Amino acid sequence: MTSAALKNTSPMILKYPLFAALIACTLFSCKKEIATNEAVNSEPDQSNVLSTYQEQKSIYATVDANIGGYLEALPVDYASRVNKRYPLLITLHGQGELGNGTSDLYKVKVNAIPRLLEAHQFPTSFVKGKKTFSFIVISPQFKNWPSPDNINDMVNYAIKKYRVDTTRIYVNGLSMGGGALWDYIRIYGKRVAAATPICGASFANTYKAQPIAANNVPIWAFHNDYDPSVPSSYTKNYVSYINSFSPAVPAKITIWPVAEHDAWTKATDPNYTENGKNIYEWMLTYKRKP
Repeated sequence: MTSAALKNTSPMILKYPLFAALIACTLFSCKKEIATNEAVNSEPDQSNVLSTYQEQKSIYATVDANIGGYLEALPVDYASRVNKRYPLLITLHGQGELGNGTSDLYKVKVNAIPRLLEAHQFPTSFVKGKKTFSFIVISPQFKNWPSPDNINDMVNYAIKKYRVDTTRIYVNGLSMGGGALWDYIRIYGKRVAAATPICGASFANTYKAQPIAANNVPIWAFHNDYDPSVPSSYTKNYVSYINSFSPAVPAKITIWPVAEHDAWTKATDPNYTENGKNIYEWMLTYKRKP
């Protein structure tokens, strides 16, 4: 209501108190409506706000006869940066997590990197030099002990489906998965920018070690010295044999004086570092030529 209109109604206000109350109520309602509208308009736009963690999803898809599904965790800016390609991190589970890839897929979430993702404890990005990187993390579930071809099928599937920087393909594996990883990089090592086998269940010999060294795969291997399930000598011998063939990047090893099988919780912890790098920052140090 305008000031002129108020002036014209003054006699009526004085004469009729009820009318005055109605006018006051109308003015208050208008003021309240304006204030409410201003509050709504001042709300920040949340449409482009990125999540503070990578969401891990179950993907039920037949990759090959031994992989019936996998866990997927995409970078938080994956959908908004449609022309960007990202490092690929494949994680290989242990024997206790074998399953059909659908109703059993939850088992893969219990250890190492999938567990960190599920608990929202996996960093959304890592800084290497002046660049920031985020991983596409793919965790397949195997029905039986995986062959190098099974792992390679998962890599090929991921490259076809996602925007992968093929110069930055990294593979991590624990126990059974760590053993399968040793076998994978023996055959397909030229595809891998870096590998981190943890208490890998694979017996080492020079026949296996020589092609790994020839493929020049940067390796950081982990094991507990008194592992009751997989002897630490497996990892020690792999690293020793590989380095005897003088690879471009000497294989790196970390042995902890612990009497348990679980070396993966500490190895994959983003807070565990050596020479100022955790395993993710260490992996990002390396890339393959296109």
